[in-house]
Amino acid sequence: MSVAQAGEFGLISRVTARLPPAPATLLGPGDDAAVVAAPDGRVVASTDVLVEGRHFRRDWSSAVDVGHRAAAANLADIVAMGAVPTALLVALCAPPDTEASWAEELATGLAAEAATVGAGVVGGDLSASPTLTIAVTALGDLDGADPVLRSGAHAGDVVAIAGRLGYAAAGYTVLSRGFRSPKLLVEAYRRPEVPYAAGPAAALAGASAMIDISDGLLADLGHIAAASRVGIDLRGEAFEVPPQMRDTANALGVDPYQWIFGGGDDHALAATFPEDLPLPKGWRHIGHVIKGSGVTVDSRPWQGPAGWDHFR
Repeated sequence: MSVAQAGEFGLISRVTARLPPAPATLLGPGDDAAVVAAPDGRVVASTDVLVEGRHFRRDWSSAVDVGHRAAAANLADIVAMGAVPTALLVALCAPPDTEASWAEELATGLAAEAATVGAGVVGGDLSASPTLTIAVTALGDLDGADPVLRSGAHAGDVVAIAGRLGYAAAGYTVLSRGFRSPKLLVEAYRRPEVPYAAGPAAALAGASAMIDISDGLLADLGHIAAASRVGIDLRGEAFEVPPQMRDTANALGVDPYQWIFGGGDDHALAATFPEDLPLPKGWRHIGHVIKGSGVTVDSRPWQGPAGWDHFR
């Protein structure tokens, strides 16, 4: 059955049946708008859009995979502010001949990823479109804390990372070359493993700045450097290439550091901390904030790709 055959309201019924309520959901799908608890009195909000052929391919990833990726991209932005995710709103624009089961499985993936942080999918919208497009808005709660901004880094701060780097980018390269293994890398592209707990933990520990690595480590650290009016120098020795990634890079003739420094779909978190503070669990030291501007590796500019740009 296609989405056109199911009809708008029939499809809504099929999709919402797969969306269990979450603790912060006071009123879920079914009315003109959802109602979500905001105990802090402030709501953290972020939006991302995924376009078929640009951000995902249905011959590479299942609908459940795409749901996980779409949710993860938004939830990572929330925790990068030091907040706790509470809800997702999802808009799906699909060609009329799209299978209704694909939309249902997308909802399953979205709900499953949101559930890992105690959030829920509380509503959204549907529309016909020649291009399959998924827009997700995430909401979060600061639980009384101040948001951790990109603009708070100071010279002398430690730069640290939580989560994996380069795995998803390596998986993308593998898939783009027509292969389906190593499974570790391909699955990292299909369903990123985001260190969600590390964001609020960093905020609690006193992080001075933080960002989700969605476009590439060097590109996103560049946003912190620009917003904070500082420079960042990374220690090359802090980035060990995992054996499976190194073997894959050798087989494909790729420099694995292009994945590590320029890949962002793992949605790791990067933060800066005052040097006298111990790093919280799950964070590792990769460099320092310095006077100046831009991002360097071992005091030298990186010569390879720095990250993703939608309009390049």
